Amino acid sequence: MGMVLGYLLVAVGAAAMLALHLVAGLDPLTDMISEYVFAPYGWLLPVSLTSIAVGSAVLAVRLARLDRRAALLVGVWSACLLLVAAFPTDRPGLSLSLSGGIHRYAAFAAFVSLPVAGLLVARATRSRQVRLLCAVALGSLLLVVLPYAFRMLHLDPGAVPAGLTQRLTVVSEVAALVAMSVSASVSASVSAARPAVTTPLGGLTRAAGHPGTAEGGGPRRARPLPYAAVR
Repeated sequence: MGMVLGYLLVAVGAAAMLALHLVAGLDPLTDMISEYVFAPYGWLLPVSLTSIAVGSAVLAVRLARLDRRAALLVGVWSACLLLVAAFPTDRPGLSLSLSGGIHRYAAFAAFVSLPVAGLLVARATRSRQVRLLCAVALGSLLLVVLPYAFRMLHLDPGAVPAGLTQRLTVVSEVAALVAMSVSASVSASVSAARPAVTTPLGGLTRAAGHPGTAEGGGPRRARPLPYAAVR
């Protein structure tokens, strides 16, 4: 039930974000997502971020059974999204304020923590899909950072479609979140369904290839009891 709730909240947040893009009238190639808060129906932005954050926190509970470090990083992602929702960015052309600074650096921390969590899950579950999505997210995040680096060097960042790369980062990270949660659930189901092996003494061991079994996959033979123990 918890996983379904998590997926539902993430889906609601994604739907709100899509609706905002359809009605705001901004250019997705050049305008940043944070600027949608100043557009018509801008209230959909904090609603979207909050829904995705809460849904992610719910999914992190299940991930903790597989990898606690990954679950902690997803928790960081959730907390940072809440900060991004609570502290809006500055209007274009204005200097960086306290709210804008919290918004910017919380977003960066969120964008870094989620794919790192995904890579941990991908290593545990051997999921190529999760690994690929995380690689795309980190690569697009590098492109998002480039305009800021250009500005620090007093270069023109106009050649980089910052809006497009930011949207690619968001889409790939939300997709990675869902993929890693599904991968963790499948891995847990497979582990739970693995048959147990009965030993000659009536004990249970795990399936072949795990401690408690012989190298060939069968149960280990019980050692004969000393004569004094059976007398």
